[in-house]
Amino acid sequence: MTEPHDNGRPARSFSARNVVIAGGGFAGFHAARTLEMTLRPAAARVTLVNDANSMLYTPFMGAVAGGRLEPRHIVFPLREELERTDLRLGRVESAAPERGCIQVRNQEGRVEDLSYGHLVVALGSVTRTLPVPGLNEHAVGFKTLAEAVALRDRLLRTLEMAETLGDPGERASYLTFVFVGAGYAGLGGLAELQDFASDVISLYPRCRLQGMRWLLVEARSRVMGEVPTVLSEFAERELRARGIETVADTRVEEVTADSVRLSTGETIPTRTVVWTAGVKPSPVVAQLGLPLDEAGRIRVDSYMRVEGHDNVWAVGDAAAVPDPARPGFACPPTRQHGMRQGKRVAGNVAAALGSGEAAPFTYKTRGVFVDLGRSTAVALFMGVKLRGFPAWMLTRGYNLRQVPSFGRKLKLVSDWVTDLAFRRDSSEMGQAGHPLTDPGRLEAGGAARTRFESPAP
Repeated sequence: MTEPHDNGRPARSFSARNVVIAGGGFAGFHAARTLEMTLRPAAARVTLVNDANSMLYTPFMGAVAGGRLEPRHIVFPLREELERTDLRLGRVESAAPERGCIQVRNQEGRVEDLSYGHLVVALGSVTRTLPVPGLNEHAVGFKTLAEAVALRDRLLRTLEMAETLGDPGERASYLTFVFVGAGYAGLGGLAELQDFASDVISLYPRCRLQGMRWLLVEARSRVMGEVPTVLSEFAERELRARGIETVADTRVEEVTADSVRLSTGETIPTRTVVWTAGVKPSPVVAQLGLPLDEAGRIRVDSYMRVEGHDNVWAVGDAAAVPDPARPGFACPPTRQHGMRQGKRVAGNVAAALGSGEAAPFTYKTRGVFVDLGRSTAVALFMGVKLRGFPAWMLTRGYNLRQVPSFGRKLKLVSDWVTDLAFRRDSSEMGQAGHPLTDPGRLEAGGAARTRFESPAP
């Protein structure tokens, strides 16, 4: 049933016992699933709004870019995992807390007001960029599954292009890869992609003879500043042993179509700059009419209730949830915090609906895990520092345990076993799901008419 509002758009009418969850990432998904397990079907109606019908398991992004895992195996269909949640595909545009509704743009482009009794904001984060000349035009992100697949394809296309060039100087820019940001995503993505490149470069004789250059640029004093120095130093030694250069205390000053200029004054010829220098809350968070902190995150208390709003909650990367391990600071934007915040906020929403008791968020980080490929990782778990193969086994086991679907777990294990037995596939995947629209493509045999395109600058 719908009722008109003064803005002229239809509003989907909900009772006060309906819960709307905005965002289907780790925090939003676990909030919905916990509410299903906590509340009786008649107690409340749960609606999850997300721009896709699946959740991305981001810790395995590097393995997808490196060709170790099938892309479909790190996404989880929300409808399969949530039995009683009403899934609405759409993009949250804004909100009107005073009227108890959010504005959602559906797949057809229409905007409707979705009313709620309780709202859980779990809209996540996007890549944090800086006002660096040429960054938005020429750098590549590493935040989404599409970007991971595109990065792998870009690597293959640069190798193909470099193989056709006779001038070693011209070829060098295609064989140089620069990663900016030495956090979890940057380090893991770089390690996996470089390992993949080392595996397939034997197929390109000219490229193999000349060799590749891989560079990791970090503005802070060391890589992986989130982990103890001993693990950071081990990770750096591992990268250097593979021929990867690491440059600390250095910023990117400019990115062009064929180069990157560093704060040291060095200009490096390259066709691939990957930007992984942190995240920031989704831009739509600023359009919700909720109080924000200096970093643009939604202000909440330890129960994850938004300041000044009894029926609005916020979790995940978009929320400044007080960190029990560091008084005065907000929780870091990690998967382990997001999923546990989702579970805890579900319990608090259920308590507000008369089921159970509310409790503050008390989780403290148990550890950090960074997979470096080649059966190597660094890990800090329950105060124990691990590196090398033991850390790699613990990292894989921990990540596999957190995968929500048993079927997906089997598929991931199958991918890992296959990776041990066979060489990784070196074919491009970029056109999968994106058929060409060239006139006459059917007569010419479709893919046979695919034109060669040099890597986008």
